[in-house]
Amino acid sequence: MPRLVFDFIEGAAGREVSATRNTSRFDDIMLQSRAMANVSDRSLKTQLLGRRYDLPFGIAPMGMCNLACPDADTCLGALGKQRNLPVCLSSAASSTIEEMRQWAGENAWFQLYVGQSMEQSLALVDRAKAAGYDTLVLTVDVPQVARRMRDLRNGFTVPFRIGPRQLLDFALHPRWSLATLKNGAPSPRNFDTKAGPAFDRHASRAGADWAFLDRLREIWAGHLIVKGVTSATDALRIRAAGADAVYVSNHGGRQLESAPAAIDLLPPIRRAVGPNFPLIFDSGLRSGEDVVKALALGADFVMLGRPILQALAAEGAAGLAALVDAIAGDISVAMAQLGVTEIHQLDEQCLWQGDPVVPAQHVPTLKITTKRA
Repeated sequence: MPRLVFDFIEGAAGREVSATRNTSRFDDIMLQSRAMANVSDRSLKTQLLGRRYDLPFGIAPMGMCNLACPDADTCLGALGKQRNLPVCLSSAASSTIEEMRQWAGENAWFQLYVGQSMEQSLALVDRAKAAGYDTLVLTVDVPQVARRMRDLRNGFTVPFRIGPRQLLDFALHPRWSLATLKNGAPSPRNFDTKAGPAFDRHASRAGADWAFLDRLREIWAGHLIVKGVTSATDALRIRAAGADAVYVSNHGGRQLESAPAAIDLLPPIRRAVGPNFPLIFDSGLRSGEDVVKALALGADFVMLGRPILQALAAEGAAGLAALVDAIAGDISVAMAQLGVTEIHQLDEQCLWQGDPVVPAQHVPTLKITTKRA
């Protein structure tokens, strides 16, 4: 794909320290394998918000997915229905609310940004309700879009502004460029300029405040998830406001460069909200074992972002299916190594925390006898 598009997907805030910290921190977390458990029959099915999913992960909300490949959103919707996993459509998606509901069916979630027009934002909620969505994800960690240096260097804008550099970039990637021309340049299709202001990527989204959360809880009867939570104090207040789940995320490092690794924020939030309140997690996950680590550290469910777009860019629907199969396979193998057969059994006991010395009196004694000739 063109450098401009690749960097939009891969880039993060500032010098990208937070994004790097997100992924590298997973490498420091180790798992404790256990021997001789009967793990021949394992299941990756799990429950979240009253629904049973076939896998413990879903697709995170991402804007303009069709930049990765022209039919990315169609592929994601079909995957959600085929593999029974949730697909969360972004407000800034390159497909409409109604289209994703048709493609993904009951597995479609809708993610809401509260943009420069409150009326326009509430109109999106009404459309989601009318389309049959039962899960709404309110993103609260983008009061203002952070500076992303790759986008500034490349001149990335929405909509595209084509100058000599961008034209050369597109010309050097003819397969992507021709496919995009054939299918039309992606744009945030849920924003109708006739009904309100055009989508402005850099407009303030600070309207997602506590008062708005209370209002949203009043008008949205379905499941309400609040995304972008990194504080235990905020998580408790969100739970008290009537949200059905907290979505722990630092936006993949795309917002605050000095943020801690998202995975380090998961355990204290779990301790704060207790063992039974649903927690969803994203940021920094790159493998099946990363999924296992997040679940063991307190998540009930995880969502994948960048790896999904990378798989779509590499090989479209086939690449997406291959990635999901690989991650699911690695989760299953890791569960076998850990001696567990169900997703809900993944907890802190699966984490390596140093092998304690078991006192001798607690070690079973084996009586060995020999037969004399």
